Amino acid sequence: MIASFWTELPQIVREIDASASARAIVISSTGKHFSAGMDLEVFSGGSSLSVGPGVTEEGRKRAYMWMMVQHLQDSFTALEQARIPVLCAIQGGCIGGAIDMVSAADMRYCSADAFFCVMEINIGMTADVGTLQRLPKIIPEGIARELAYTGDRMPAQRALECGLVNQVFEDHDSLVEGVLEIAGRIATRSPLAIWGTKEMINYTRDHSVADGLRYIAGWQSGMFQPADMFEEFAAKGEKRAPIFEELPEPPQSL
Repeated sequence: MIASFWTELPQIVREIDASASARAIVISSTGKHFSAGMDLEVFSGGSSLSVGPGVTEEGRKRAYMWMMVQHLQDSFTALEQARIPVLCAIQGGCIGGAIDMVSAADMRYCSADAFFCVMEINIGMTADVGTLQRLPKIIPEGIARELAYTGDRMPAQRALECGLVNQVFEDHDSLVEGVLEIAGRIATRSPLAIWGTKEMINYTRDHSVADGLRYIAGWQSGMFQPADMFEEFAAKGEKRAPIFEELPEPPQSL
C-alpha cells in the first residue's frame, strides 16, 4: 500500500459507485499474498503522508498527522459508504493495513493458504485505520483482542470458524471464480433494494435495534416503490432475468 494507493483506491470505488457501472465490487490481488499492508516508506523519507509541505512548527506537524490518519481511514471507509456491496477475495497473507481494508468490506472470502495478522502491534504501534473499530463487530471481541494484542497469525480455517470469512476455497483460482460468482448473483437483484439493505445493516451495527427499526421505517416510506418488486414477479412468471433501472448518479457540487 504505497502512497498513491490511499488516493487511488477510494477514487476508483467512488467512481464505480457514482456511475453505477457495477452492482458489486470484488477486490482481489495477484501473487502469493493478498497484501502485506502499509508500505512503511509512506511514513519516511519526507513523504507528504508523513509531514505536510512547508510545515515546520511541532504543533502543526502533529495537527497535520491527525488529519492524515483520518485521510487514510477515509480510504477504507469508502468501501463502507459505497451503495453497492464490496467483497474481498484473500489469498496468502492479509497483513496490517490489509486487515483495516477487508474489515471495511461487506464480505470476506479466502483461500486455504490465507492467514490474517494485525501486524501493527509487532512493530510497536497501535492499528489506526479501522481494524480496532470494525474487527470486534465482525468476530467475537475476545478473539479480536487476542489478534490485536499478540500479533499472531490467524489461519484460514480459524477465520472461517469465528466468522471473519464466509467461505474458504481450495486455491486462488477457485477463490476468485467463486467470489465473482457470488457477486454475479448479487448483481441480479434490485440495486435499490441492495443499497437499502446495506444501508440498514451498517446503520444497525452502530445503533440500537429500536433506532434501526425507526430508520428502516423512514427509508421505506420514501425509497420503497413497487416497480422493482413488480419486475421481479414478472420476470419469474416469464422465466427471464429481471431488468432494473440503475441507481442515479449522486448530485454534483453546486
